[in-house]
Amino acid sequence: MASAGETHERVARESERRARLAVPALAGGVLYLLSGIIITATVNGAPRVGVVQGLEPVLRGMANTGPSPRAVEVKYISHHAFALIAGSVLAAIAVVALTLILVLLFDAARFRRPESWAAARPLVIAGGIALPAVSLAHQVISAIKTHQFAVGHDFSKHAVDVALTKGGAYTTTNTLGLVAGLALAAGMIAVSLNSMRVGLLPRWMGMLGIFTGVLLILPLGAVLDVVPAFWMVMMGILFVGRWPNGDPPAWAAGEARPWPTGAQQRAGRRGERVPEAAGATAGRGAQDVGTGAGAERASQDAAAQDTAVAPVPVRPPTAGTSRKRRRKRGARR
Repeated sequence: MASAGETHERVARESERRARLAVPALAGGVLYLLSGIIITATVNGAPRVGVVQGLEPVLRGMANTGPSPRAVEVKYISHHAFALIAGSVLAAIAVVALTLILVLLFDAARFRRPESWAAARPLVIAGGIALPAVSLAHQVISAIKTHQFAVGHDFSKHAVDVALTKGGAYTTTNTLGLVAGLALAAGMIAVSLNSMRVGLLPRWMGMLGIFTGVLLILPLGAVLDVVPAFWMVMMGILFVGRWPNGDPPAWAAGEARPWPTGAQQRAGRRGERVPEAAGATAGRGAQDVGTGAGAERASQDAAAQDTAVAPVPVRPPTAGTSRKRRRKRGARR
């Protein structure tokens, strides 16, 4: 258990780190989205080869030694290698900013909850360094191989495969990229979960961070690149101190301030709507005895009781009714 002085010092250091990371977090989100747009637009502009067109030499019974229909695709990638490398550079910068954000969140959550998973920090650092480096290396290798194909004379299917997918360099970068992505994703999921548990992140931001970690290893489409970008931008807003309704209390407190669960929130709402019982009202009146509020409330209650037990007014008899009663009495005599 940290002392009050240690907690105060820790909160001050975290505030300084948050202030320094605010702009990189905002810029990282913008750069990540921009890199996705550049790479997606470049790749979607490449000429496509249909299945029938690709199998045309086989259907005609021709030997598979002529130019491949995908040769134009390889040449297109070679001519647009700069755009692909530029997009990878922007993505690498964004991943580095993401790594710094996760390290800060891990340190803050670990201080408030020492039983947090300690392996998350090295996973985040290793994955955050290796993933952008491997991705950038992959694009450079692709640029070199496609350029060699474009200026060469062998446009066969085997040459296309070597230029795009096959070879020891591609195998190495693909394997390292997968391992680095898994490490970064596992670390981000753990950090987001722990930060949500101690109250450093709102629940929806913690869940969005977990989903962002999943997207790092399961690319589900270029449209979803906006999710990591949006998460980093929101973290930048949190770090700069512009979060709606103020920062989560756990940041200033220096200790865990878990968010109420759904059951607790429902119980609180039910408690607000439950009417006060008679005993509670009587107890509140007894506490107010001797005060103006108590006297006023007592007079109001007495007036209500008098109103409740007041007799119903009786209508006086009319003259006609009195004569009828006298005649009946005389007839009886």
